[in-house]
Amino acid sequence: MTMTTTTTEPARARAVLSNEDFKLLQEAVRYYLQAHQDDPISSKYSNLYHRLGSAIRR
Repeated sequence: MTMTTTTTEPARARAVLSNEDFKLLQEAVRYYLQAHQDDPISSKYSNLYHRLGSAIRR
C-alpha cells in the first residue's frame, strides 16, 4: 500500500496596513517630533518616521 502525502502551501499573507495608513502614521510621528524635539527618545521616533516614509514608496 502506497501512502501519498500532500502538502498545501499556507495562504498568501495579506497586508495589515494600507499605504494611506503609513502616511497617517508618518504624519502623527512628524507631529510628535515637532512637539518633543528635546526629548532624548526623539531619535528613535525620527528613525521610525524615515522607515515609514520608505514603506510608503514601496
